[in-house]
Amino acid sequence: MAGIRYTQGDATSPQAEGAKVIAHVCNDLGRWGKGFVLAVSARWPEPEKAYRAWYRERARNDFGLGAVRYVQVEGDVWVANMVAQRGVRPGRKNGPPIRYEALDRCLAALGEKAGELGVTVHMPRIGCGLAGGEWHRIEPMILRHLTAKGLHVTVYDADLP
Repeated sequence: MAGIRYTQGDATSPQAEGAKVIAHVCNDLGRWGKGFVLAVSARWPEPEKAYRAWYRERARNDFGLGAVRYVQVEGDVWVANMVAQRGVRPGRKNGPPIRYEALDRCLAALGEKAGELGVTVHMPRIGCGLAGGEWHRIEPMILRHLTAKGLHVTVYDADLP
């Protein structure tokens, strides 16, 4: 079983040879403009465009919590837009925006797709920024759905100024 490699750096600039997928969490409101998505958009316009179109056309597709869309941004690099965040603000009744069940479904789907593509997986600490999730709850999902399948995962903690 592969493990998670933790490193300092930018998840939009994966440090690995070969094909890669960069995974991140999106909200279910069609909003894109804060957090890690700013780094994604600064590097490639396609993931944001695909996400917005997916949301806009949601009545005719699978957009919703637990869904994932893969956007090829370079010959051997994909971005996985994973919808695992209900709204964008914490609620008094419902807690932080992260929806762990949805993230679990997203990671299961990512594990299947990453295996098909033969890629390494790269991500920030998904679900822990604006979504308000707790890493001690998210890390076991990554271990179960990705590393237990032999996938190599690198988690990037942003470089501090």
